[in-house]
Amino acid sequence: MIALLFISFFALMFFNIPIAVCLGIAAVLAIVAGINVPLVITAQTMFNGINSFPLMAIPFFILAGNLMGEGGISRELVKFINLFFSRIRGGLAMVAIGASMFFAAISGSCPATTAAIGAVMVPEMEKNGYDKLFTAATVASAGTLGQVIPPSIPMVTYCVLAGTSVSKLFLTGVGPGVLMGVFMMGVAYYYAVKRKIARVTTGITVRVILATLGTSIWALVMPLIILGGIYSGIFTPTEAGAVAAVYGLIAGVFIYKDLKVRDIPKVIGNSAVGAAVIMLIMASVSTFGFVLTREHIPQIIAENLLAITRNKYVLLFIFNIIVLIAGCFLQSSAAIALLTPILLPVLTSVGVDPYMMGIIFIVNMAIGMITPPVGSCLYVACNVANVKFEPLVKACAPYLIVLVIALLMISYIEAIPMTLANLIGG
Repeated sequence: MIALLFISFFALMFFNIPIAVCLGIAAVLAIVAGINVPLVITAQTMFNGINSFPLMAIPFFILAGNLMGEGGISRELVKFINLFFSRIRGGLAMVAIGASMFFAAISGSCPATTAAIGAVMVPEMEKNGYDKLFTAATVASAGTLGQVIPPSIPMVTYCVLAGTSVSKLFLTGVGPGVLMGVFMMGVAYYYAVKRKIARVTTGITVRVILATLGTSIWALVMPLIILGGIYSGIFTPTEAGAVAAVYGLIAGVFIYKDLKVRDIPKVIGNSAVGAAVIMLIMASVSTFGFVLTREHIPQIIAENLLAITRNKYVLLFIFNIIVLIAGCFLQSSAAIALLTPILLPVLTSVGVDPYMMGIIFIVNMAIGMITPPVGSCLYVACNVANVKFEPLVKACAPYLIVLVIALLMISYIEAIPMTLANLIGG
């Protein structure tokens, strides 16, 4: 019966059927074939899988990210970051990365970050002598920060499954996000020096600085409103998502005026589709998890892994390999929903903090955004920069190398993700 569960799941995936449908059909087949329970358990487990207040944050943050992407906020963030990096060699690539870090603190989504910043930075970088493929690789790789720097949609998914605090896991993403951003800026600087990319010579005067601050301040305060509101206790992460969506609407329509009223229904529709995909995955994986639990699969896997080794650092290395591979083939929410119930008991049994596991999981999934065949950020960057997929994958290799190095540092230097979480998150 377990063989039927996994064979049917992977067979359906092979035919490019949506992951939520694969999980649901495989679970139903296993229940019908070998579990002596009424089939109505399918509906019950699916409902229970999404009957969670924290999950309401997901549609709100998706809507907020889409509103801000359409509303001109990404353009203002680029202008602000440009004040710091424009005159450095490789500065425009650094601006793309820095702006992605700021936008990540608003959207919570990797593809949304790549699309929003890429639309602004790709033409500007190409105009200043950057290779088109390197430009696309930069915005795609910087987009991975979208789910590492809080707020993060996959972090909400993990916390619901692991029973941990969303606000504390958000804090674990700050250190890793900054580390990843700095490493990618190092790649950008090396590229610019090697290719002798000219510095941008546009003067930055006090007048320009004040004018830029005056227009970008509404974009810059957004992360402060979201995260400040959460950690001051004014509102929960779910309520923060709603506040972010309202703020994005007001800023896009009335302040920057890039978001037209006629575009709002389309933005809401796209956000609803994105949220529905994640919710359907969560519902289906709940039934899939019911079958696994019923057959004691998590316990069997845990016993076998612990029979190999009980060394925490070796198990973390195995965990990273498993999740990196999963990130190549599965969407973040699907991989987290599928693997968390199986691997969490293994790592916690050898002393790994659930929050530590969570941020390592998130970073792995972020790296998966620039690895084929799924690589959502790659496809977005292809569309934004008008490049082909295969050459873009090769162009991302330098960024991929430094991100894996950052992943290993995050995995084995606990202070990087956990210092801020322990100080503020309790």
